[in-house]
Amino acid sequence: MNFTAFRALVRKDLILYFSNRRALIMSIAAPIVIAAFFGAIFGSPGDKPTRIPIALADRDASVLSQAIGAAIKADPAFEVTSGEEAAMVELARHGKVRAAIVLPAGLGAEAPRALMLGGAKPVVAVHYDPSQAAAMTLVRGLLTQHVMKALGDSVGGGARGAGSFSLPFTTEAVESTARRDAPYNSYSHSFAGMGVQFILFMGIEVGVGVLLARRLGLWKRLRAAPLSRSLLLGSHIVSGAITALILLAIIYAAAIGIFHVRVDGSVAGFIGIAIAFALLTSSFGLLIAAIGKTPEATRGLAIFATLVMVMLGGAWVPSFIFPPWLQTASLVVPTRWAVDGLDAMTWRGLGFEAAVMPIVMLLAFSVLFAAVAIWRFDWEEPRS
Repeated sequence: MNFTAFRALVRKDLILYFSNRRALIMSIAAPIVIAAFFGAIFGSPGDKPTRIPIALADRDASVLSQAIGAAIKADPAFEVTSGEEAAMVELARHGKVRAAIVLPAGLGAEAPRALMLGGAKPVVAVHYDPSQAAAMTLVRGLLTQHVMKALGDSVGGGARGAGSFSLPFTTEAVESTARRDAPYNSYSHSFAGMGVQFILFMGIEVGVGVLLARRLGLWKRLRAAPLSRSLLLGSHIVSGAITALILLAIIYAAAIGIFHVRVDGSVAGFIGIAIAFALLTSSFGLLIAAIGKTPEATRGLAIFATLVMVMLGGAWVPSFIFPPWLQTASLVVPTRWAVDGLDAMTWRGLGFEAAVMPIVMLLAFSVLFAAVAIWRFDWEEPRS
């Protein structure tokens, strides 16, 4: 074996790989960023646990219910918002809290009687966001603890040793969605997240296609015609948006027809978000073409940017799992508005007013991306 030639070939491959600085940076940066993201979400055993946001409505206003409410608010596991029942239930429906506890009227009179004498038990309703159902076990467990503690104090310790007693109340878990007659469909969020991700990948290919067309001289020939820069690039944005909209329609047709996903909210809002996201995808693809020097270098950079966008947008992991600081920071990412907007119009069953802000934000990002793309687009193939 000719080891000299073998060593030279190996050296040649290493030099070629490490001389591509963009590819090298992406190979190093991508795993670091993604690992840091999942580490921040799931934390470590020594991290301080995140407080669970819940809502509390007290319809009884008795001494017992007020004691229960005070104990829940003092619990370090909870971050509590209190108010009227309707407003608290809406917080759960919009995903602002993980559960809304409603202490019923008559709780202060009926619970001690049920504990000591038996009979009818008051029902404590727990309205919960079905996409965050994992928190229900903890919420119900701590609620039981606080109710029994308050009851024990109110009846002079009679409930403290009540190992033979059944619970003096029952809980009713209520899914906070538009339709009570149908369970939460987890495919709804999955199709929102994966639809956003793979349509953005289509936008990458559209952008790279523009660079390939420039390499072939097609854009230079088009510029020879009496057509403005804005007209040429604007037409590209529109055609790309139509393509993205058709793909999104096919994806959701499959979701609805096969996996029983429903648009329980505003149909007009759903269509508006779909159109706004399609424009975002197309303008993102054009932005890639404007800042990329070559198709080869641009594809790696664009894939990395897309992965970061869908990761922070809640496409992989729902955004409610994020730490509070990351939930706030991710609002500057357009994909967060797209995923949350599609969720709101499908399984959350919210009205058109919930679609307004996602549409506005997606259109604002689209205008920004398009403006930068038109400004930075180079009609000539860069010299190597």
